Amino acid sequence: MKILIVILLCGTLGAGGWYYSQRQQRGGGAPQAGSKVDTAVIETRNIKFSINAAGDITPAEQVSVRPEVNGKIEVLPVDVGDRVKLGQLLFKLDDRELQTQRQQEEKNVERSRLQLGQAERDFQRAKQLFEGKLISQELFEDSRTKYDLAKNELALREKSLDLIVERLRKTEVMAPFDATILTRPISVGQAVSGSGGFNAGTEVLTIANLNDLIVNAHINQADVTRLHVDQQVEVTVEAVSGLKVMGKVERIAPQSTLKNNIRGFAARILLKDVGNQIRPGMSANIAIPVSSAENVVAAPLAAVFTETNPATREIERHVWVRKDESWERRSIKIGVTDYFFAEVTSGLQAGEVVSLEDRSKEMGTGGATNGVKVAAQSASRPR
Repeated sequence: MKILIVILLCGTLGAGGWYYSQRQQRGGGAPQAGSKVDTAVIETRNIKFSINAAGDITPAEQVSVRPEVNGKIEVLPVDVGDRVKLGQLLFKLDDRELQTQRQQEEKNVERSRLQLGQAERDFQRAKQLFEGKLISQELFEDSRTKYDLAKNELALREKSLDLIVERLRKTEVMAPFDATILTRPISVGQAVSGSGGFNAGTEVLTIANLNDLIVNAHINQADVTRLHVDQQVEVTVEAVSGLKVMGKVERIAPQSTLKNNIRGFAARILLKDVGNQIRPGMSANIAIPVSSAENVVAAPLAAVFTETNPATREIERHVWVRKDESWERRSIKIGVTDYFFAEVTSGLQAGEVVSLEDRSKEMGTGGATNGVKVAAQSASRPR
């Protein structure tokens, strides 16, 4: 029994070895871990080259809500994270003292109206008597002065009442737009100062419209010329893996600034179709498109070799193309490139195999010369 098991095991190992050797001979075996890949197949692909810049996401509209008058917080119906609508109450100050002042001033206004009515009647009577030469001009002028003073007194009282009513109106603070509450450092019962004071008032809330977010970016001075207003850019958010949104460049600062020892220009980018995943304070990366080409013949940058023609001093590029069991050098022209691939405008076709290593020493001078001739013929063929 043991002999039979040994025979079966040997047969299995032998068959496996024969199968693997056949795959290796046909080139169908997968490369071993750590083995070096030195060839690539030319294919068609889309090439997009862009420059990246970093920025911070902030709301397009953010307001620090402060009262205009001094007082004590009486009503504060909102908290952090709440959504509010335009005109909704954010907080209300204790207005009992102002209500008392308004009632007193309303009484003063009513008394001034009565005094004005009496002064007007006295003036009209004095006017008739003066025209009939029954009183002196001095008495007539006195009655007119009292009438004028009564009118001024009523105007002052009405103005004072209007100011108190305006202050009462300012004790209720409404939302200036649809927003979300970001911060609320104040609680009910705390005294706050108005924004008309020397310290610009006490911040009660911070609100922002989270439907419209922007990215404040610092664009390197070497790249800012590639950016323009209304340009569409792609924005990725570091905190949300795989999320990409489109943005539109709204503003570019006319003057450069120094940030992290890098000279650049501040840019404001409005984000479009923002979901709930993106929040203020997150970091964002902006891809500034430089050039692109769609469905073009592309070669890996590692397969493209560059040299300077000693006669013309022009830069020439070439690749090593597999021909049967050998390699030939072929001149090419390239177009759009990114960090990995180059568009080949002439000299190569999709499906050809190129080397990722320089074959100059292996092929010798003759091979290079023949490769240049072949490249010239390939360049004349349409793409």
